[in-house]
Amino acid sequence: MLHIQPPSQPPHAPHPILNLGFRIFFSGGALFAIVTMLLWSFVFTGKTALNATEINPFYWHAHEMLYGYAMAIVAGFLLTAVKTWTGVMMPYGYRLAGIFAFWAVARMCWMLIGLGVGSLDLWLAVAALADLLFMLCSAGAVIHAVIAVKQYKQMGIISKLVLLSIGNALCYWGIISADQDYQRIGVYLGLYLIMGIVLTIGRRVVPFFIERGLSHDSDKPVTVKNSNLLDSLSLLSFLIFMLADVFYPNPYLITITATMVALVNGVRLAGWHQPQLWQKPLLWSLFIAFLGMCLSFVLFAIQPWMNFAHSIPVHALALSGIGLMTVAMMARVSLGHTGRSIHAPPATVTAIFVLMVLAFVFRVVMPLIAIDQYMTWIMIAQTAWIACFTLFCVSYLPILAKPRTDGLFG
Repeated sequence: MLHIQPPSQPPHAPHPILNLGFRIFFSGGALFAIVTMLLWSFVFTGKTALNATEINPFYWHAHEMLYGYAMAIVAGFLLTAVKTWTGVMMPYGYRLAGIFAFWAVARMCWMLIGLGVGSLDLWLAVAALADLLFMLCSAGAVIHAVIAVKQYKQMGIISKLVLLSIGNALCYWGIISADQDYQRIGVYLGLYLIMGIVLTIGRRVVPFFIERGLSHDSDKPVTVKNSNLLDSLSLLSFLIFMLADVFYPNPYLITITATMVALVNGVRLAGWHQPQLWQKPLLWSLFIAFLGMCLSFVLFAIQPWMNFAHSIPVHALALSGIGLMTVAMMARVSLGHTGRSIHAPPATVTAIFVLMVLAFVFRVVMPLIAIDQYMTWIMIAQTAWIACFTLFCVSYLPILAKPRTDGLFG
């Protein structure tokens, strides 16, 4: 007897925002970027009841920028991109909502800690559990898909996700044990591991985006230059720099390795440059983000020998490699994965990217020029960050919350 297999049930989510990871995590991450920066402006000026003897306010801010905002965007991207890379369906619907809920609970607890409301021990315990479950579920979904199709070339990203979980755990242990060294290591591991992911994914997608974006308006395909040698040098020099800056801050070693990272990625960026990209905000924003990272490593190289704070290159790297790079990626991915044209982005994208560039200028460049106006520059940078994500939310949340224009699931 012939057995006819019924067609498999197409995926279904209770709301379009739960169709794929990028929708809910980009939305939540962008809203959180506004809220947490507003709260940081109050914490920074001492206008909350946060007990600085229990938790260092600067590590509070750093933790939520990295393990809160940045990890939301990383999770949203990977829980979407891994489906494209492997063909394995990633979490959607209620399962995706559960992963997001763990992230959201942890963020709410950290906000209560920042406000100094209630018991630090209680909020810290709940946040630690929720963060652990969020990171384990996210990494688990990626690992499952990669192993299912034996795509072991993705193991580099998986290892970074595992190490990020360890870095986050070190932050929690540092607070529990009142040992700021653990907090510092956890924070800097978070920064550099996320930057490692940004450099890895950026190497894959930025050249592709440039070629695809410019070929659309050209009579012949546009190609950019890449080099396996540069890829290897970038990975090796960045790894040595990370280990040196976190565990063995020898000024000579930091200068040499940071210079190498800047040079290698500068040469790589020059190979990607096409004059036409300056006409397209979704492309020049990515290019400037990579350029900002290169400049950040130049600052790391000269910082041991110059009279400016280590936080300057740290914020340069964070604002270019995390701030501008993530908002540029979100602006591009949110269009492509909802069936909309990447060649017709919202009219606000230029203003969104310019505001993040201004945040970089006022947080990094102006303190180098006029340190006596430091508080003014910080407040302007915070305002530019908040305005950037407010404009992003106004422009993109309706896109992320609506079904695909072509009727497909995703």
